[in-house]
Amino acid sequence: MISRRDFLQVGMAASALYGASGFGNWSRLAAQQALTQDQLLAAESFGNVSLIHVTDIHAQLKPIWYREPSVNIGVGPGKGQPPHITGAEFRRAYGIADGSPAHYALTSGDFAALAAEYGRVGGLDRIATVINAIRADRPDALLLDGGDTWHGSYTCLQTNGQDMVDAMNALKPDAMTFHWEFTLGSERVQQIVEGLPFAALGQNIFDAEWDEPAELFKPYQMFERGGVQVAVIGQAFPYMPIANPGWMFPEYSFGIRDEHMAAMVEEVRAAGAELVVCLSHNGFDVDKKMAAVVPGIDVILSGHTHDALPEPVVVGDTIVIASGSHGKFVSRVDLDVREGRMMGFRHKLIPIFSDVIAPDPEMAALIDQTRAPYEAELSEVIGTTDATLYRRGNFNGTWDDVICDALLSQRDAQIALSPGVRWGASMVPGQEITREDIFNVTAMTYPEAYRTEMTGEFLKVVLEDVADNIFNPDPFYQQGGDMVRTGGLSYTIDIAKPQGQRISNLALLSGEAIDPARSYTVAGWASVNEGTEGPPVWEVVEAHIRALGTLSPGENTSVTVIE
Repeated sequence: MISRRDFLQVGMAASALYGASGFGNWSRLAAQQALTQDQLLAAESFGNVSLIHVTDIHAQLKPIWYREPSVNIGVGPGKGQPPHITGAEFRRAYGIADGSPAHYALTSGDFAALAAEYGRVGGLDRIATVINAIRADRPDALLLDGGDTWHGSYTCLQTNGQDMVDAMNALKPDAMTFHWEFTLGSERVQQIVEGLPFAALGQNIFDAEWDEPAELFKPYQMFERGGVQVAVIGQAFPYMPIANPGWMFPEYSFGIRDEHMAAMVEEVRAAGAELVVCLSHNGFDVDKKMAAVVPGIDVILSGHTHDALPEPVVVGDTIVIASGSHGKFVSRVDLDVREGRMMGFRHKLIPIFSDVIAPDPEMAALIDQTRAPYEAELSEVIGTTDATLYRRGNFNGTWDDVICDALLSQRDAQIALSPGVRWGASMVPGQEITREDIFNVTAMTYPEAYRTEMTGEFLKVVLEDVADNIFNPDPFYQQGGDMVRTGGLSYTIDIAKPQGQRISNLALLSGEAIDPARSYTVAGWASVNEGTEGPPVWEVVEAHIRALGTLSPGENTSVTVIE
């Protein structure tokens, strides 16, 4: 393998050709309001192998607004390291000019104003244009999908994932891995996977009964590209039965399985692989640790935590690529592979500015055809918003505040709990809220809005458990979401404390302290428990928005954070 010192020199020199931030001249040009599609896509061919990476699209066929987080706290080895820097600190780290489209694409500051200037992002028809342009330059480029693809929208829910299957098949990827796809249920997943015209990968997807690799999912696929033998090893989300309802896919078990990953790397190297790529849905911090403990991986294409980084992070001899989410970015990675070694790379994170990139006509027609039967339902206006609605952030987002308020009011509860999932499009002030917008933050296959009783002691246990899933200093114990959102409740969290000791000062928003022995009425949704009862959460949220007419969520100060 190439040495770390030489690797860094080669990689950084290559990145410099695309600008100091490694994501191209689009940052500087955009600051001058001179951005064009040609400039976004421009890349001087390098090396002999090209990878195209998309991940966490969450069924967003059309362009959307998407705000990056203003709070993304790292712990352990990740503290203060990308992606755990945000806002002005992020812009300083990567040399991003304030007010530029790079500012808009990669950070959250001045989001509403910059959104008005630069427009929506994403759209699978624009992604198709970008992929076609890369393939025109590098016809044998590998297109790899990091998962969370068949989940997250009204049409995806209505078609049981078929809208995204059809659209992605049209893009002709070479391989994919998985997470939320399994919440369609194992029977539906099997039906789709058996018909896929590309590789379905997951070295860590095992048969639960026999504890051996599941036959439906290959651990890896070998490709010949540019005269190079390339192995792509799949890594599905490790914590499926914990973070999602295990009863929906009882045949399978998951886990990080780093020892099995190491064995797969040895196996593909023995079979002649000159380049080893891990197509991962671990989450970025988990992938960094995997790069450190599993030798022989050249590239990790990271997914799950929705991070977008304009440069790879180098761990030993491995580059780790973060390509964002919701169709907002496409990563192009060009690699120079000679004599069985990766000698250098060039990386370009391409932002999908929907007003700059022309839609691909064929993909646009397919999307419109898919959506046509549902257009009336999708476009029905439910209300308006006076504020930016977003989900990302370690402790709260305004969309989640709205959902918690809806649970409190519509389910007659004292306390509301909403999962800290990271998927969901944003909205800008003055925008009409349609039914599609509500489904973009609620569409899942276990949506029941439950109403139950919990003791104060149990509430603390819930908060402590979720906090440890996020802030455990060992990345292999992090599940990659954000903190459960709360309504009607305040608390203090000390991130640096050990498991079970992070949460204190629980109180109702009236100021009354939570009594560990007292029962409270709690409403929530997305329970992983089988047989949960209640109306689907989108009906709860729609009723709440209709009752208000206009949403004006204010600043949420219910969580006090100690780092």
